[in-house]
Amino acid sequence: MNKVIGVIGCGWLGLPLAKSLVTKGYEVKGTTTSKEKLETLSNAGIAPLRVHLSENEIQGNIQEFLNGTDTLVVNIPPKLRGKGPKENYVRKIALLAANISTSAVREVLFVSSTSVYGDGQGEVDEETLPVPTSEAGKQLLETEKLITENPNFEATILRFAGLIGPDRHPIHMLSGRTNLSGGNAPVNLIHLEDCIGIITSIIQNNLWGETINGVYPAHPTKKSYYTQKAHEKGLNPPSYNTSETENLKKITSCNPFITKNYVFSASI
Repeated sequence: MNKVIGVIGCGWLGLPLAKSLVTKGYEVKGTTTSKEKLETLSNAGIAPLRVHLSENEIQGNIQEFLNGTDTLVVNIPPKLRGKGPKENYVRKIALLAANISTSAVREVLFVSSTSVYGDGQGEVDEETLPVPTSEAGKQLLETEKLITENPNFEATILRFAGLIGPDRHPIHMLSGRTNLSGGNAPVNLIHLEDCIGIITSIIQNNLWGETINGVYPAHPTKKSYYTQKAHEKGLNPPSYNTSETENLKKITSCNPFITKNYVFSASI
């Protein structure tokens, strides 16, 4: 329990993760890009540092942050959607990895995404060769490789499916929409509580050198699932067209940690 945990990226997932680790007795450090958020981290018992990563430089004393850190959680999603400028995510994380390599950090948990699997790959698990179709998936897969091949630390890759939580659910975006495709496709989701639970278990059990798909084991169809969620939340359900979909990607896990040891605490 003497481990010092560093969480790079204290956002929607990273902040509640860091708070949870503090309650379990860990010494926790956390980074944020926001000056205003430094006080929030500090008040939660998290040693804060303002750091901004880009593909060309790291603003902030990253070596100070890494100094004395035993285990590092890298939780920085790629900025490849929307109308803003697209980043070279691989180069950005490579710059971070170079700094980690010269530090005392020996364990890295890299939070990735199941977008490394292509839409047409069907049912997949950790033994499936990913064939990403999105730009984010392609850059994440390349980044996973540079992290796992670094000889200066042990790394585990954690690929999360769609993230949901108390203030985050796709039904709010889908409510009332019509003529949607993919109604027969399975949902691939995971709740914030289990994201935190899986990361904590990996750290506690020293599960390094692993690749793990973090996804809830139930996969109802999108049509049935989002119709049910709309009714539960008092929203207008989305409607789907009758055409068949080729995107029947179903994310599963064959990693013994998920299949035999981890017990999911929050349903989707």
